[in-house]
Amino acid sequence: MFTGIIQAVGEVAAMQPSGGDLRLRIDTGKLDLGDVQLGDSICTNGACLTVIELPGDGYWADVSVESLNFTTLGDLKPGSKVNLEKALTPASRLGGHIVSGHVDGVGEVVSLHEDARSIRFVLRAPDDLAKYIAHKGSITVDGTSLTVNAVNGAEFDLNIIPQTMAETVFVDYQPGTRVNLEVDVIARYLERLMQGEAAAKPGAGTLSMSTLAENGFLK
Repeated sequence: MFTGIIQAVGEVAAMQPSGGDLRLRIDTGKLDLGDVQLGDSICTNGACLTVIELPGDGYWADVSVESLNFTTLGDLKPGSKVNLEKALTPASRLGGHIVSGHVDGVGEVVSLHEDARSIRFVLRAPDDLAKYIAHKGSITVDGTSLTVNAVNGAEFDLNIIPQTMAETVFVDYQPGTRVNLEVDVIARYLERLMQGEAAAKPGAGTLSMSTLAENGFLK
């Protein structure tokens, strides 16, 4: 688990195709790896990756076909910048929100403009994630915990303060940039819970008015 508070910006040092998936080496910059061991998790642009080697100035991780299909990790190349966060501990400050590191889908930057000293970004989420994005709710963008300022269909606004711009890869975003999105985990579990007994039936996955009524949520 993570908090969505980025601890460092790293850089892709190498990418090695391996048996149909990918082995990735990240140079971690200022991120302290003194307490990181083999098998630990590091959130890399929002995706939870397992450390398989520690060469001293970074880490190697395997990226599965599933991760390549549902994240932007396959878009990376040597020199690409990535947001990094080590897994939280029981003593960590939960400065952002609960982040699993399991990317739900890939969004896209629509536009950006100055808003006083901040930058206002408009992003578009995949249509099937739009229902989980709420005004003043939390969302994770490339591993960064952020508050949604406005919602318009599948598009949503974010206000990025100078500190976040300076300490994350947001500084490199332009219209068309693809980003990893993770919606609030509470929203996902709430949807499943509201399916009631229908959740155990094959094909369950979306709510309907009839499902809500059958399980006592509507009168």
